[in-house]
Amino acid sequence: MALKTAQPRAKSISKNYIVKTPGIAGGRPRIDGHRIRVQDVAIWHEWHGWSPDQIASELELTLAEVHAALAYYYDHLEEIRHDIRRDEEFVEELKRKTPSVLQEKLKKLRG
Repeated sequence: MALKTAQPRAKSISKNYIVKTPGIAGGRPRIDGHRIRVQDVAIWHEWHGWSPDQIASELELTLAEVHAALAYYYDHLEEIRHDIRRDEEFVEELKRKTPSVLQEKLKKLRG
């Protein structure tokens, strides 16, 4: 009977760029060391057409951080899209409850 030799344990060599911290960014996934949420990166990339290079440059992130955020987004599409929808609903509710001061002033000026 041959003895099995212990396999060396795999060592993680990848940096964890995405974190969730209660009380920061609403506890939503964000880039570690920043308040930039994964959903923000996804919106800039998919809806506004920014390239990963452009996002990295504009937001002073590394390209690796941007790609990590996009990878997390694609791995968690339903979760992130749900968060985006929830934020949109919140904004619409605020708009309904809080009229624009500027719009009110313009109405008064018009007569």
